[in-house]
Amino acid sequence: MILAIGAAGRFGGYVVPALAKRGARIRGFVHKPGDADRARSHGAAEVAIGDLHDQEKLDAALNGVHSVFYIAPAFMPDEADLGMRLVDAAVRARVRRFVFSAVIHPVLSALSNHTAKAPVENAILNSGMEYTFLHPARFYQNYAAFWPTVMKERLLAEPWSADTRFSLVDYRDVAESAAIALTDDRLLYGTFELCAPGYWDRKRVVALMSEVLGREIKERRDVDVLSEVPQAERRMFEHYDQHDLLGNPLTLRAILDNEPRTLRAYLEELADHSDDRHILAEPKN
Repeated sequence: MILAIGAAGRFGGYVVPALAKRGARIRGFVHKPGDADRARSHGAAEVAIGDLHDQEKLDAALNGVHSVFYIAPAFMPDEADLGMRLVDAAVRARVRRFVFSAVIHPVLSALSNHTAKAPVENAILNSGMEYTFLHPARFYQNYAAFWPTVMKERLLAEPWSADTRFSLVDYRDVAESAAIALTDDRLLYGTFELCAPGYWDRKRVVALMSEVLGREIKERRDVDVLSEVPQAERRMFEHYDQHDLLGNPLTLRAILDNEPRTLRAYLEELADHSDDRHILAEPKN
């Protein structure tokens, strides 16, 4: 039995179908009762409902579990403590394997959403469990949030410099890597940087969007959003304004044994589903 944390979530939801394709038996852990059917539709055989802060519910969800997949909720103020408590609970439940979807470059001290991953990795390293650490770049799926504005206003607006370069990755490729790590031994005790080929600044992204849509898409630095977001996100955006966030695609190619999904293919998928609002929130294979 594999416990998939966030089985109905925006990103964790991709891992359940990737595991189901490999014949795994999955127990999805979801936050709300209304998410249970979604987790089952993704391929979960069982669903546990609870909050990661609720130790009793978490212990019950871990009962009889062989392996755990974990991706932390975004920008949780107590993210590090929450992850370490999960690791402790997994040890008590005699979980054998733990796969943690963390973030590229968790040593970046200016970014709390990066540094919060390091204590969790440390706890896993000292737990005695088998482990795999996945360090993905920024996700293609983040562009789904911008897509309505791209389509309506022909504009991609982000709160950092247009010259900042990023490595990117489709989270479905990360999910496939997680499924391999959970059902096969070849990624055991590894730390893997996961990036698709290419280094993308906003100018290159809007040029590609323009090609895909057959109309000109413009770009803008959206400074107004800086006053509207929590401090941790604001610091991240300010960091992005000054620094690239880059990685190498070699590892992901080797894990998948083929080329990672391209940004063009993902944008074409968004374009094909422009009238389908569910693609902005629901994982699709």
